[in-house]
Amino acid sequence: MRRVRAIVTGRVQGVSYRASTVDEALRLGLVGWVKNRADGAVELEAEGPDDHIAALLAWCEQGPPAARVALVAVDELAPGGGYRGFVIGR
Repeated sequence: MRRVRAIVTGRVQGVSYRASTVDEALRLGLVGWVKNRADGAVELEAEGPDDHIAALLAWCEQGPPAARVALVAVDELAPGGGYRGFVIGR
């Protein structure tokens, strides 16, 4: 199991980035959350099998069609976030 926090910058608010992230995370069987930040970035935490986390992070590099991702900064966290499902906000 792997747990990460990612900060996604660029044009990522107002383009369905959060909702699309939820859809992708659920498709991959991950748990966690995603939210908008006051600085215009999107922040997420996700937990699940390493290859599924890698797939989500690769997806985050592109995001939904209207997004223009500049950077995805990733921090590794200790597994065990205690999440149920994958939700917007926290």
